[in-house]
Amino acid sequence: MAHATPSNPENHPLAPAALREHDAACYVGRSRSYLKKSRLFGTGPAFVRVQRSITYRVADLDAWLARHVIGTRERA
Repeated sequence: MAHATPSNPENHPLAPAALREHDAACYVGRSRSYLKKSRLFGTGPAFVRVQRSITYRVADLDAWLARHVIGTRERA
């Protein structure tokens, strides 16, 4: 079963609170394998595991992205 890629979930009136791995990878601009490896090493976004199902809360993805923002320097 294919999942639709969210174009901008936070602007949708019925935005999901959590995304499956594929959609989460699209949301943060990374691959599914990156998310899998980052779970293993504990370096990626927080995730929720219910039995064998992995989901990512949108709020956790946003927080993880915010922690990786690098400011630009103003040029004189």
